[in-house]
Amino acid sequence: MKNGYFRLVNTEKGYGVRLVKARDGGAEIRGMDLTAYLDGEGISYDLGALKAALEGSEDTVLELGEGPCPVVNERYAISVDQDGMRASVYFQAPSETGKRVELQEVLKDLRMKNIVHGIQMGALSQHFQSSGCYDGPLTAAQGQPPRQGRDAEIEYFFNTDPQIQPTMREDGSVDYFQLNIISHCRAGEVLAKIHPADPGKPGVNIFGKKVPPRAVKQKVLKFGNNIQLSEDGLSITSLVDGHVTLVEDKVFVSDVYEVEDVDLSTGNIDFAGSVQVNGNVKENMHVSAGGNVVIRGMVEGAYIEAGGNIVIAGGMNGMAKGVLKAEGNVVSRFLENTTVEAGGYVNTEAILHSQVSAKTDINVTGKKGFIIGGNVKAGRLVSVKNLGANMGNATEVEVGVDPEVKAELIALQKETTEIVKEVRGAQSTLKGFAEKKAKGARFTNEQLRSIAENDKLIREKTAELSRKSGELRILQERYDVQKNARVEIWGTAYTGTTIVIEDLSLTLKSEYSYCKFEKKEGEVKSLPL
Repeated sequence: MKNGYFRLVNTEKGYGVRLVKARDGGAEIRGMDLTAYLDGEGISYDLGALKAALEGSEDTVLELGEGPCPVVNERYAISVDQDGMRASVYFQAPSETGKRVELQEVLKDLRMKNIVHGIQMGALSQHFQSSGCYDGPLTAAQGQPPRQGRDAEIEYFFNTDPQIQPTMREDGSVDYFQLNIISHCRAGEVLAKIHPADPGKPGVNIFGKKVPPRAVKQKVLKFGNNIQLSEDGLSITSLVDGHVTLVEDKVFVSDVYEVEDVDLSTGNIDFAGSVQVNGNVKENMHVSAGGNVVIRGMVEGAYIEAGGNIVIAGGMNGMAKGVLKAEGNVVSRFLENTTVEAGGYVNTEAILHSQVSAKTDINVTGKKGFIIGGNVKAGRLVSVKNLGANMGNATEVEVGVDPEVKAELIALQKETTEIVKEVRGAQSTLKGFAEKKAKGARFTNEQLRSIAENDKLIREKTAELSRKSGELRILQERYDVQKNARVEIWGTAYTGTTIVIEDLSLTLKSEYSYCKFEKKEGEVKSLPL
């Protein structure tokens, strides 16, 4: 890429200016630069002819006058990039009768500007040893950029995000005991190690000053009991056979707490590790675990919370008060009159009159495979054999957005609306006082207190509204609509069932079989599987 440039030259009639066109996408000569140059040297010209010559596509010489060519010596200007990593010199061609600048003059000028590092002697010398480089800037000095480092990283040697689905038997039932969702560990097993940060290497700018690389992030291994840190602090090892989990970047190893039944004889259970119940969890009991909760029997009207997964082999009758809340997945033979919140997927053979919410998928495709009544929400997919029933039970299925985030968003929008109402009410009150004051009214002490209280309310609520608006923006960014969200029907979807995808809904007016519902062209549409 070469820029265009100009130069005063002798001609047969006297002297003129040679116009050299740009090459390979370079910048053309600017008319204002040329006229300023000629005006500065007191050289007259025909503006129309000058403009025509500049607009031409070929190199040309424009006649300017008779007599010898004016003596104009070579000129130059030095510019420095904003980051101080490069200095460029722009040379302006001397007239044919003018003198060249000396290399030492340019070097002296660079020193006067404190440019001392990375002087490009080769490029500068070539300019002075040749006929000159006027078609673009020359790099006069080049700094050495820093070598950027690398943040520290932690490598974990266990499954930090188990998403394994249960095994489906040939008869269509689900084997709830072959899940492989617990990350077991052995004593002496390395659980994680740190790959140390690379700090990088400083560079040097053209002024000889060091340029540091960006700061790198260091990391430390966070862990609980039953774990040993190596002498060099770079790895951790399990001290016991047990179960390993990662919770908010902290590694936990714990033995599984095992019990036959959870009832009044055991009391509520609150355990940092995983809990295994070999029998049943009775009505009104609580089981809370930092890891997984595995129940081999049934659950009746209890509250179960897990930092990992919840597995109920016998199923759950919530009795309209039971709750399952898992950071991970929920797997249960059936769910009846139960509220379920899962940070992962839900897998069951039947959902009856329940409120079920899953961040990813809800699969109800086992031997029974039905959803009747209640409300079922999933971020990406609801897959079911039979949806709704002939009896006309109100059944609603929703997919397309994270249910938890949507609930938070709705609640925050409601709070924001209420704050706006309060502010407007106070503003209306103050406006009424202002109108009375303009008419010459005098206020009682009680009225003055009311004015002060409303003014304070407006200031406080406006500040709160600003905070809430910021939270709302953050939440709206998290409100990520899932692509390809759908409801799959592997049997029959019955009349009266409502299907919601993102912000659209469809109440079925007839039965649908072996199909899927997706959002297409602004509608909820039925498509073949």
